Amino acid sequence: MKELLIAIAAGLVENPDAVTATVDEPDENGVTVYHLHVAENDMGRVIGKQGRIAKAIRTVMRAAANRNDEKIAVEID
Repeated sequence: MKELLIAIAAGLVENPDAVTATVDEPDENGVTVYHLHVAENDMGRVIGKQGRIAKAIRTVMRAAANRNDEKIAVEID
């Protein structure tokens, strides 16, 4: 899952080497939080106009997690 998030974000940004992701342990509800980190000047590319790209990233990640019977959330830091 972490590799998928990095691959999606790296395709969107100008500096793909700066893309990293960290994973938190599942909380009491079983939700695993993925934190996406990109370069400062690439934040707009990852978030998109009115957050549409960020929403699309979260949708793709949730769909992939459902195949593995996982619950996830994606935060862009």
